[in-house]
Amino acid sequence: MRRHNWYLRLGCLLTAVMVMFSLVGCFWTPYDPSALSSTDRYAAPSLTHLFGCDSLGRDIFSRVMQGAGTTLSIAFAVLLLGGTAGLVIGALCGYVGGAADALVMRLCDAVAAFPSILLALVVLAVTGPGKRNVILALGVLFIPSFARLVRGEFLRQRELDYVKAARLAGVRELRIVFVHILPNTLPVLLSGVTIGFNNAVLAEASMSYLGIGVTPQDPSLGYMLSEAQGFLMRAPWYTGALAGTVILLVLGAGLIGEGIRARMGDGT
Repeated sequence: MRRHNWYLRLGCLLTAVMVMFSLVGCFWTPYDPSALSSTDRYAAPSLTHLFGCDSLGRDIFSRVMQGAGTTLSIAFAVLLLGGTAGLVIGALCGYVGGAADALVMRLCDAVAAFPSILLALVVLAVTGPGKRNVILALGVLFIPSFARLVRGEFLRQRELDYVKAARLAGVRELRIVFVHILPNTLPVLLSGVTIGFNNAVLAEASMSYLGIGVTPQDPSLGYMLSEAQGFLMRAPWYTGALAGTVILLVLGAGLIGEGIRARMGDGT
């Protein structure tokens, strides 16, 4: 009897809810996230303001919706840049091998030897803060991890019988790589994508918290956490709402990754 994978189901449900929450925040919020109100300063959570208000009387629920959208958009853009480049590099290196493979992997090892967030901080300290610079810095630094993941799976797949049969049938090499082998690497790749998504969310939040990520014009969860730190004792609900949102984003993707790994282990 097939075992139900509750990790995957719960992760998909939680991620879908958070994505919808963030998407709605890009187009509509209950209040203007930037609207100030002297009468609502430090207002506690209520039916009027679900997450309360901050030190300037701004609705925290609206600001969390807007900030989650910024953080999610950056995380997805980082995955698109780093994942696509890493996929192509890893696929070609794993299938072709040889001196080019060895050289590229040594470069990946050199980049991976340093903490990604630390390197991103150095890059942003030179280029300056901003949404585009954060995406570029993190996207480039995520390439080695995706390249190594895909390369390892391609090294295993290229020795299997179906690949040898395709070669004997005269199928072109690029078709073998991207049509025959790549679909069989998707379970491993998807598991890596969930880890990469979590890392991207945490990296962006960390850099914005330190003040060298996105600018105040593009508020993110990390930037708002930095703001909320100043009145943690006066309005703890602000920090709680922001931290809870980050935890739910990471938890949803983590459960999906765990569910994928469980299915791969069960062979279902």
